[in-house]
Amino acid sequence: MDINRKIAPKRYDFKSVENISSDQLQQHYKLYIGYINKFNEINSESRNASDYPDSNPTYSKMRCLKLGESYALDGVKLHELYFENLTNHSCCASKELMALINRDFINYDNFIEYFKNAALAMRGWVILTIDPLTDSLLVIGCDAHDVGAIWNSYPLLVLDVYEHAYMIDFGIDRKAYINAFIKNINWNVVNKRLQQYLNMKNSQMQMRKYQ
Repeated sequence: MDINRKIAPKRYDFKSVENISSDQLQQHYKLYIGYINKFNEINSESRNASDYPDSNPTYSKMRCLKLGESYALDGVKLHELYFENLTNHSCCASKELMALINRDFINYDNFIEYFKNAALAMRGWVILTIDPLTDSLLVIGCDAHDVGAIWNSYPLLVLDVYEHAYMIDFGIDRKAYINAFIKNINWNVVNKRLQQYLNMKNSQMQMRKYQ
């Protein structure tokens, strides 16, 4: 495998998004491209251990590299998940997802309000995940791309609440932006992500039977 293989940007149908302007979305997309470019730059750095003398957790070349790497790569992944579940909106949550929402968040309306409240409370991202330790839904809040993430938790619905995601259209009215996002959710994408998780769990269970 080529360790210096570059990430290429994905394209999204921003014309399908309602109540969020093309200018807002295109400016946001440019930031996503920036994270890709920076990750590609970081990923081209030397992997020769001798090029990183005196590594330490206060200040060192290795520390700067690793912090930039996780921030840029998470920025790429989260924006791709966000743009994917924002464009080409569709109705509605699948029966499997609704069953989990009703079990873990009382009902759908309560879940939406809970998700909105989390979005008002965080500085960076709000993510609906399903966690394999309990097979339960969690709404995770992250203040930055790489601050607050839960390892091995499977993302289903991703919302960017950084100011750059809404300031052009909504100013400081984050509530209006969140409401616009909710109306644009592509539930087909969210349902597909859940189904991929369930398929993965079923495959793991089948493998254990034969071990």
